[in-house]
Amino acid sequence: MNSTILKPKTGLKTFSDPEFFISRELSWLDFNDRVLDEARFPVNPLLERLKFIAIFSSNLDEFFMVRVAGLRQLIHARVNECDPAGNTPVQQLLHARTKISAMLKKQYSLLDKYIIPQLAAAGIFIRRLQELTPDMQVQMKSFFKRNIMPALTPLAVDPSHPFPLLNSGAVELAVKLYFPKSRKSLTAFVEVPELFDRFIRLPENSAEEISFILLEDLIAENAGELFPGGEIRAMQIFRVTRDMDYSIDDDDSEDLLHALQNKLRQRRSRAPVRLEFSSVRSNKALQNYLADSLELEPEFCYHLPGPLHLKQYAGLINQLDRPELLEPVWQPQMPEVFSGYSTVFEAISARKNILLTHPYQSFDPLVRLLEEAAGDPSVVAIKQTLYRVSGNSPIVKALRRAAENGKQVTVLVELKARFDESNNIAWAELLDLSGAHVAYGMPGLKVHCKALLIVRRENGILRSYVHFGTGNYNDRTAELYTDFSLLSCDPELTADAAVLFNLLSGSTEPPDKWSAISSAPFDLRRKLTALIRRETALGTNGRIIAKMNSLSDPELITLIHQAAAAGVKIDLIVRGICCCRIQGNEKNLRIISIIDRFLEHSRVFYFGNNGNDELYCSSADWMPRNLDRRVELMFPIYDREIKKEIMTILDFHLHDRDKQRKLLASGCYSRPAGKNPLQTRSQWKIYEFLQKNRQKTE
Repeated sequence: MNSTILKPKTGLKTFSDPEFFISRELSWLDFNDRVLDEARFPVNPLLERLKFIAIFSSNLDEFFMVRVAGLRQLIHARVNECDPAGNTPVQQLLHARTKISAMLKKQYSLLDKYIIPQLAAAGIFIRRLQELTPDMQVQMKSFFKRNIMPALTPLAVDPSHPFPLLNSGAVELAVKLYFPKSRKSLTAFVEVPELFDRFIRLPENSAEEISFILLEDLIAENAGELFPGGEIRAMQIFRVTRDMDYSIDDDDSEDLLHALQNKLRQRRSRAPVRLEFSSVRSNKALQNYLADSLELEPEFCYHLPGPLHLKQYAGLINQLDRPELLEPVWQPQMPEVFSGYSTVFEAISARKNILLTHPYQSFDPLVRLLEEAAGDPSVVAIKQTLYRVSGNSPIVKALRRAAENGKQVTVLVELKARFDESNNIAWAELLDLSGAHVAYGMPGLKVHCKALLIVRRENGILRSYVHFGTGNYNDRTAELYTDFSLLSCDPELTADAAVLFNLLSGSTEPPDKWSAISSAPFDLRRKLTALIRRETALGTNGRIIAKMNSLSDPELITLIHQAAAAGVKIDLIVRGICCCRIQGNEKNLRIISIIDRFLEHSRVFYFGNNGNDELYCSSADWMPRNLDRRVELMFPIYDREIKKEIMTILDFHLHDRDKQRKLLASGCYSRPAGKNPLQTRSQWKIYEFLQKNRQKTE
């Protein structure tokens, strides 16, 4: 790294010094705080606000399972190195605890003081069992015995039964029992099963009111039924989160599959990293017993003033038919470019390059392309990478049908996609049974790029079609995540795709130079470095706009600071983690984050090049793991109209005054105005823009 060559204007420090960085883990927590902040704005419909409460909790679960777990592993290994911001693992955990405690306090305050009362005002009630009429309590007791109790399995702790392996993430009841006949005391556990709805709708509802009780409340009130002859002396509702930050040796693909299956089987026994206690049913002695038994220090125990596992409040939203409390549906549009053509192949052949902007535009053309290929006698080969797919994936179904129809189908399945490992193992086995060639990528690397190559015989010669994307081949997330998809028959792009797949499936050497794309871990870092340095050399004539999920790579952050010091105008649109700390004198460097109904997932990089501008889309964020430990790709946008469309979308983000947060020199983010949600709201402006474009071409 040449970061010591250039210095800030003070001349005292280099751009690689800690004051120019923010700790990754703390930046991630700041991002989740921005997510929670969306639950605060009254302009957001009520159930949308509740949705952000649930998303915040889901994100925080992952933070503990991966980031806190990783820091604890470093501490146990006695690794005391500082991150680029100058914080040791111990310091990061201490700072994280402070931030998390403050955010949890805000979350429960928003829920209790604003959202729950407003739900009640809308006729939606979450009641305690004791609040119900005696007749209703009798009905619910009968409901419990018929529909819940048979599925419950109490686990006792006594000399013949050790402390049980409790499932990570499940809501649990710890019960202290005394049996008068035997004069025996023991502790037992009852898991609240996730196969049932957490929110039980009461039968006694009017047209104006809908009431629910929580499943754990019903179980707690009737727990005595599970322990005949026993007296319940104390009860504690709690939840344990376990370490899911594991690595495996993947030098051999056959062993990789077995090793990963073994790791997944061991999930229940991995070390706890968090213990949550609910105040709804609470007992200090049981809390101490649980913390001691799970060997968790007080700093990893959280006492929460209400129900646990607020992620499951998303289930309440799904049980309600109240569209007036949600945002109107923005129906994905079918791009006009496909009209007039009988197949997707015909459309690509005629237009050369087609851009899809998800979720504003439909994911269906990609599914149609593969379905057409599966049944097309002219198609001879299909090659595709799969990182995350849906549980009932039409993509996988089409690939299986293609293999069964005799096509040469090669699929690079990334087994190590975190939290999708089991799903991907199942799909890999089904694809293999269908006759597809299934590979698991390259040793030591995750295959994270999104690429599809279809080879077709046309007029006696082979012609290739390619899809490159910034997002996964997942029809479900394509409705929630913003991504760009490029369909093309450009010879340079298809040639590069062919080399990429040979590299992945055949473990060949990467080319000295690609025709058009760049790929990590081979040359993507080098390419980005050269592009940023070129703009730096242009000084005040330089221009960089980069949109991504996360920015944490120290080398690229240093280069960004150098470019800003040289006068380059830089706009970074970073949804999540951003480790680049703005300095007070960096007036031409702006970093913003957009948090809205869709998750901003696309990666787009623009370089002005003194009027000869270049635009790229990519599967990679600017993080060490993406640039050094994953197979990623960055592909150029050559088509003028497509480039113009993407630049318009970036401009909407840069001028958003409703959902945009700006990173300040203090390390905090500004709050959006949130008063006129459609006036400059970038996601709405994009939807409107694409809708108008379609109408113009119809």
